[in-house]
Amino acid sequence: MEIKVRIVNAFIDGSKGGNPAGVVLEADALSADEKLSIVKLIGLSETAFVSSSQHAAFKLDFFTPTRQVAHCDHATVATFALLRQLGQVNEGWTTKETLEGNRNILIKDDKVFMEQRKPEYRRLEDDSLLLEAVMVAMGIESNQLINGLWPTWVNTGGAFVIVPLSDQDRVAALNPDNEALARLSEYLDVIGFYAFSTDTYGLQRAAGARMFAPYYGITEEAATGMAAGPLACFLHDYMSLPGERLLIEQGYFMRPPSPSVITVDLELSGQRIEKLMAGGRAQVMYELNIYTFS
Repeated sequence: MEIKVRIVNAFIDGSKGGNPAGVVLEADALSADEKLSIVKLIGLSETAFVSSSQHAAFKLDFFTPTRQVAHCDHATVATFALLRQLGQVNEGWTTKETLEGNRNILIKDDKVFMEQRKPEYRRLEDDSLLLEAVMVAMGIESNQLINGLWPTWVNTGGAFVIVPLSDQDRVAALNPDNEALARLSEYLDVIGFYAFSTDTYGLQRAAGARMFAPYYGITEEAATGMAAGPLACFLHDYMSLPGERLLIEQGYFMRPPSPSVITVDLELSGQRIEKLMAGGRAQVMYELNIYTFS
């Protein structure tokens, strides 16, 4: 069987960078095992498989090199940008079906946005042994954190540990213990660890971040919309950062660098976050054919 895969860079910063995702259209006939084998051949952090849905405009299944995941924002942005280019969707609202139900998608101008839920928080400092394990796994000490803040579990539809570091140099120097992070990811039921500082390369951006998800086979990722949403909520709720639109940088410390920018729009009731939309721009890079023995 020949499978056509489009490689689409999502969350590009200007006309470059971004996080590449595989997109496979018309994937109705593929089994979960076949999808996982295809993803391993592609070698990217996530691939989206698009099939028909009776409940939404499209059904999207997301796979990392090790397992299926319920959501992936950068692969969602990549998919709907491709569908827009192919004339299969128009500007405005549409929907996707996922393992955890439907999610709203907004295509506006040259950006694609995915809905995330209002945040849930867990204070890791309430469990001193757990907090210490996180700090050791990340290779950081308390004096490297933003004053008064601790690593925090945040969930807006996918959970991450947000790690607030004092400056960009601390973020750049991170060299976490991947085996320890993988164990902690399973224990905490998180996708990964999202470390940031408020130092940025671009103007009018809220934070610069790095994302580590070794439990899902991702040593580091260039752009993570599912993590940028929780970070934007943390910036608003824990750091009182003003504004309903926050821009998050990522990918600058990849080797080679792949500059990315994620736009997060918060929907507020007073100062309380009711929901959010995370998105950005995407660019189709190339196509490849995968051959299976099915």
